[in-house]
Amino acid sequence: MQPHTSTGNQRLYFLDWVRILAFFVLIAYHVGMVYVSWGWHVKSPHAGSGPEPFMLLSSPWRLSLLFFVAGAASHFLLRKMAPGAFVRRRSLRLLLPLLFGMLVVVPPQPWLEVVEKLGYADGFMAFMRLYVSGYGGFCQDGCLILPTWNHLWFVAYLWVYTLVLAACAALLGHARIEALAARGAAALGGWKLLALPALFLAAVRILLADRFPTTHALVDDWFNHATYLPLFLLGAVVARSRPVWDRMESVRWIALGSALAGWAALVAWYAAPHHAHSAQMMATWAPIMRCVYALCAWSAIVAACGFARRHLDRDGPARRYLTDAVFPVYIAHQTLIVMMAHAFKPLNLAPGIEALLLMVLTATGSFALYEAVRRLRPMRPLFGLAPQAGAVSTAATAPRAAPWPH
Repeated sequence: MQPHTSTGNQRLYFLDWVRILAFFVLIAYHVGMVYVSWGWHVKSPHAGSGPEPFMLLSSPWRLSLLFFVAGAASHFLLRKMAPGAFVRRRSLRLLLPLLFGMLVVVPPQPWLEVVEKLGYADGFMAFMRLYVSGYGGFCQDGCLILPTWNHLWFVAYLWVYTLVLAACAALLGHARIEALAARGAAALGGWKLLALPALFLAAVRILLADRFPTTHALVDDWFNHATYLPLFLLGAVVARSRPVWDRMESVRWIALGSALAGWAALVAWYAAPHHAHSAQMMATWAPIMRCVYALCAWSAIVAACGFARRHLDRDGPARRYLTDAVFPVYIAHQTLIVMMAHAFKPLNLAPGIEALLLMVLTATGSFALYEAVRRLRPMRPLFGLAPQAGAVSTAATAPRAAPWPH
C-alpha cells in the first residue's frame, strides 16, 4: 500500500453520513438518560438500571468519534482559506449559536431541573432573573452553575480546538502540515491503526481520569481535553490520507468485533459487586478495564468509519438535507427532551410508550424547528446556518465542517 495518497478531489461523503448517523445515536442516548439511574436534568418515574448496558454501547466512543470527524472536516475547510479567515468563519458559526443557546435554548433545562429536584415554584421568568445574574444557590450534591451551556459544551470545546488547529497551521505552514500528515498516516499502517491510538487513549484514561473528573466547564476539564483534542487533531492529520481510510474499511469487521467484545467486558465489569473486591484487586483490574474501554472506543470509531466508507460513500438529497439540518436539530433536541419528559409525568404512561413518544416527538420537533429556522433569515446564524441558503459553498474534497453534538 502506498505510504500516503491524497484523497484528491473526491469528497468524503461517508464522513457526512457518520456524523448524521451519530446524531440519531445522540437522540437515543439522551432519551435514554431519562430512564437510567445516572444523574441527569429530569428523570422518568420508570428510571432504573435496566437500560444502562445498552447505553454503554455508545458511551465509550460517541464523543470521541464526533471530535475525530470534526477534525477531518476542519482540515478540509482550513485548506481553502488562511488561518485568520478560518478562525473568523468558525467563530461566527460556533460562538453566535453558543451564546444564543445559553440565553434562549438552554435555560428551560436547568429550570425544570430545579423544579423537579428542589421543588422550585417561582416560575420561569423569576428563574431567568436568577439565571442571568449567575445565582449559585441551587444546591443538591453540588451547586448548579448558572448561566450554563449544558449540552452545548461541545460547541465551546470545538471552537477552542479549531483555534489550536489554526495556530498549528499558522506556525508550521502548509508544507510542514502536509509532511506531518503524511508521516502520521504512514505511522498507522497495519496493526498500528488499531493499537497505537488505543494505547494513547488508555494511557490518558489511566493517568488523568481520576485526577480530573469530567466537568464540561472547559477550564478544568483536563482529562477530556487530553482525550478529545488529540482525536480532533488526528482527524485533521489523516483527513486526506486514502490509505488510512482504506485500512479502516479493510479492518472494519475486526474493529467491530473488538468494540463489541470490549462492550461485553465493560458491562460485566460494571455489573460486578465492586464493593466486595479488595483494594488490591481493584488496583489491578481498574487499569486493565480502562485499557479495555479505550480499545472499545477506538475500535468503534474505526468500525464506524470503515463501514460508512464501504456502504455510504455517496451523495444524494438526503445527505445534503441532513447535513444542513443537523446543527439546528442538535441545538434544540435536549431542551425538547427535558420539557417533554417533565410534561409526560402526570400522564402515567407505560415506560415503552413514554420512551417511544419521547424519541419520536423529539425528532419531529427538532426537525420542525429546523424547517422554520432555515426559512427565517435573521434566525439562521443563531442556529449555525449560513446567513442565507446557499451562501456557503461546499468544498469538493470534504464534508462540511459543521459543529457537532455530544
